[in-house]
Amino acid sequence: MKHSKCANSEFKICECNLCCTKINHFGVKRSGMEILKDVNLHIHCGDLTAIIGPNGSGKSTLLKAILGEIPHTGELQFLDAKNKGTTRPSMGYVPQKLDLDASSPTSVLDLFAAAHTNIPIWFTYPKKIRERVRESLARTQGEHLINKRLGDLSGGELQRVLLALALDPIPHLLLLDEPVSGIDQKGLELFYETVSILRKNYDLSIILVSHDLNLVAEYADRVAFVNKKTIECCGTPQEVFSNAKVIQTFGLDWSNRFEKDERDRVDNAFMV
Repeated sequence: MKHSKCANSEFKICECNLCCTKINHFGVKRSGMEILKDVNLHIHCGDLTAIIGPNGSGKSTLLKAILGEIPHTGELQFLDAKNKGTTRPSMGYVPQKLDLDASSPTSVLDLFAAAHTNIPIWFTYPKKIRERVRESLARTQGEHLINKRLGDLSGGELQRVLLALALDPIPHLLLLDEPVSGIDQKGLELFYETVSILRKNYDLSIILVSHDLNLVAEYADRVAFVNKKTIECCGTPQEVFSNAKVIQTFGLDWSNRFEKDERDRVDNAFMV
């Protein structure tokens, strides 16, 4: 499916009536200290936007602000296909890790049931609950994990379960905060392939925080570079990884990774 891009470089308006999420003038202060200021981001459904930046630049803080977990200034708006806004988009979230007791008998089914029903865990669940959980897990190729204990899951299996949980129900906006940290290469590739398929199938708007620039270059539609409390540049992977500030920060020149097509080449990403 072909998705429209923004009609201008400031991500202000849509070229056509596809849904999109707008983050306008976000700012965060904690204990009197400014963490983020004037952050603007505009994401179309079906697009994966990766957030990159040095440690401590505020990437995870931005996700927590979007989730509403910490106070912020600015506006979060979701525009539907008729260009009408909702006060807040529905959101799914996959954290870096889930702190759990590895000795607990809690199963994957128990986790889903606790999230979606008032039935106490350890009880027998109705067939319709099991069917819903199995369908949700199937989205991430994890239906075979339904009865497995959480403590017995590998890192990759746990992240697939958490991704399935974040997609039940399907949200407007999916937030992934370094979701493959500590996962082996096979599990990492499977996770990103799954996310890529899901965003196309469900037209998901996705914001991904990641330190893995190789995967960002391969899977992201757009990249936002967070530095010095704001988004310093935003654009396609080719644009952002060719930006002088990004090259200086990461010590890598990615310009040779991309095709040398003069129509597509840029010297620098648009500076926000």
